[in-house]
Amino acid sequence: MNKVIDYQPKTLLQQLNWQDWLYAILLVAGAVFAYAKYANYMDIYEVVFLFGAAVVFSYLGWQWKALGKLVIGVAVISLFSISLYHGEQARATQTFLLKFLICSQSAIMWMNVLFVLAMVTYWFAMFKRSVFAGSVATALTWSAALMGFVGLMVRWYESYLIAPEVGHIPISNLYEVFILFCLITALLYLHYEKNFNTKQLGGFVLLVINAAVGFILWYTFDRQANNIQPLVPALQSYWMKIHVPANFIGYGAFSLAASVSAAYLLANKGILASRLPKLEVLDDLMYKSIAVGFAFFTIATILGAIWAAEAWGGYWSWDPKETWALIVWLNYAAWLHLRMVKGLRGPVLAWWALIGLIVTTFAFLGVNMFLSGLHSYGTL
Repeated sequence: MNKVIDYQPKTLLQQLNWQDWLYAILLVAGAVFAYAKYANYMDIYEVVFLFGAAVVFSYLGWQWKALGKLVIGVAVISLFSISLYHGEQARATQTFLLKFLICSQSAIMWMNVLFVLAMVTYWFAMFKRSVFAGSVATALTWSAALMGFVGLMVRWYESYLIAPEVGHIPISNLYEVFILFCLITALLYLHYEKNFNTKQLGGFVLLVINAAVGFILWYTFDRQANNIQPLVPALQSYWMKIHVPANFIGYGAFSLAASVSAAYLLANKGILASRLPKLEVLDDLMYKSIAVGFAFFTIATILGAIWAAEAWGGYWSWDPKETWALIVWLNYAAWLHLRMVKGLRGPVLAWWALIGLIVTTFAFLGVNMFLSGLHSYGTL
């Protein structure tokens, strides 16, 4: 008599190997080291964020091995860079490795260069149908993300070298958040590239990322506004550390959806159709990107309201930034309603996602350029 074998799927913890546990132990050990060294500069919320980040990135690294390697790489290079300073800001221009490679400004410039090279390589890979070139483009994108995160981590340390009261997480001005936007959008794309095998879309997504790179370069060399500045009082809050990243996961996901929608519209017209993924894949990727973006943008909006109540005494004041954030939220809420409830598909939603990026861009950047309000600290 044959035995019936009941195969039960393994839980995540059962799937972990010793390398996964070592990765998690290293993250927790790093958090303990940071707490032991910088506890005097941290309040209770920052302690929670520190150890919470160790847990969250352990989980994400278990689910996505490449991300775990990125986290370790950023940690190792950042700590090495920090060790070269010996507590002196001036060494950023005196030590060879810092000056040309891994001080914050150098690392961010390398990020910009690598994103440009990745974009060119992705387009070359698509037109030549080259698997090897596609792999190189992916590696260049990962390398750009590595250097960008190193730049932000080292910039964080540099802010404390200026003065302890100046030190802050580097997500407080347009220069820093544009870097964050590039990195988050790149990681979102790399995640979907792995799951959907969509290297053909890399060139489209990198166009948006390199538009932000162009802004970073303009802000650096024309405006010379890349220096570390003390936080204005309204930004001296623990809410900034979670509101801003959540917001930019939303922005990054919406930008990814717009890039995919551009590819969808071209393929639907028969342009590059043989080189791009099937329309069904593009449609599904567009939907997933907007769903993720909408979830994080909703969280960011709620957190922003709580922060506003603490900083300005009210949850909502119809400030131009708040008003346009609501417009963005309603725009994508309507998009998801038509997609999920009404079952709408095709070019209409693709055009909507593409135009939605224009609305989102104005809410993020245009408001700072043309309108004034409580968020005027972000002006150009």
